[in-house]
Amino acid sequence: MRNGGRIAAAIDVLTDVLNRHQPVKSAARDWGKRARYAGSKDRAWVSGLVLDALRKRNSIAHAMGDDSPRGLILGALAHAWGWNIRQIDDAMDEDHAPSKLTLEERERLVMAPDPVAPPHVQGDFPEWMAPMMARVFAEEAVVEAQAMAVRADVDLRVNTLKVDAEKASQPLRSAKAEESPLLVNAFHIPARDPSEREASLESIPAYSKGWVEVQDAGSQIAAAAAHAQAGEQVLDYCAGGGGKTLAIAAQMRGKGQIFAYDIDGRRLSALIPRLKRSGAHNVQLVHPSEPTQLVDLTAQMDLVFVDAPCTGTGTWRRRPDAKWRLKEKQLEKRMQEQEEILAAASAFVKPGGRLLYATCSFLMEEDEDRVAGFLATHPEFTEEDAAESAIASGLLTEEGAAAVKRYRGPTGSVRLTPRRAGTDGFFFAVLRKAG
Repeated sequence: MRNGGRIAAAIDVLTDVLNRHQPVKSAARDWGKRARYAGSKDRAWVSGLVLDALRKRNSIAHAMGDDSPRGLILGALAHAWGWNIRQIDDAMDEDHAPSKLTLEERERLVMAPDPVAPPHVQGDFPEWMAPMMARVFAEEAVVEAQAMAVRADVDLRVNTLKVDAEKASQPLRSAKAEESPLLVNAFHIPARDPSEREASLESIPAYSKGWVEVQDAGSQIAAAAAHAQAGEQVLDYCAGGGGKTLAIAAQMRGKGQIFAYDIDGRRLSALIPRLKRSGAHNVQLVHPSEPTQLVDLTAQMDLVFVDAPCTGTGTWRRRPDAKWRLKEKQLEKRMQEQEEILAAASAFVKPGGRLLYATCSFLMEEDEDRVAGFLATHPEFTEEDAAESAIASGLLTEEGAAAVKRYRGPTGSVRLTPRRAGTDGFFFAVLRKAG
């Protein structure tokens, strides 16, 4: 496909995303089925442009004076991809391209960003979230949000149950992986040009052998804060796909027992092939259809890890379409769920044990507020220094240790963001039960 046809396709895909409320992956997949002639590079190009239009939706719409799919896609070419008027003109002259630029579009495409636009425009976040952004980030709300509107790196955790970082690095060179600046047993693949196809990690032998797992660095640091010890009894209460279960299993060197539970049995089942590939033999799945299994763990756990369901604001770089679907009622629902989950999970912590609460959200309403609310009703728990717990694991580099110390809150919890640490937005707090 030539660029003109790709631009037209991007407008079609974005139309489905905005008007039919489809996730980008689904809309792009549907378009791909209709456009059998499109190759993998074409699909990557189209998806990349749509995602960047969504990442910067507010600022592009403001600059273009147009929030239609056409306006957003054309604006993304200029304001996200850096195309000049001549490049856009040339593409619009090609076969199967959209109609040529109007005079107003041409003028808008060369305008500089508006330095006095409202924060939600400059920062590309929903307007209703402005008070929450200001609460957590104060005068840095815009720059923090802008760092969430760019493409994310791919982070890899080395599975030390099978291999060390040095040996794992050799086969990762083909994917242009670099050592993580934050973690000693991790690598990252820098974000590529949005028009380029992502490397297929599944095709790398190191992945199929179980040497590495895809896991954001912020998530890895939160798992490190668990500081799990060999021989401990651990419950991953909201295990989901099992990323943190596997990370904790590696910390424990395969010794002790990890119970992985999730209310969604289908998500839990997805962990089975990952467990097989990882070589972690000390993990037991606790299926929601067998509640007695869970009850038997009451007050028995050295560690309960709660990666709570949340709004996912910390993953906006990877899922920009979700940013615009988020509503206040959804946040309220998540906050209530988090309260209930924390209270339920705490029952499994033994005296002297610890409870780690984490979210991939940067909102204080889902983070510090939920921890404070829990502590107010559970006086047997006290908050500890989560930064020091992460450092004590030995999994952080000097730069990683400095980051968690720098972004440790007054009560000991830690919040990482793309701007602060180059990770997804992540929050974690460590709570200790009286012995």
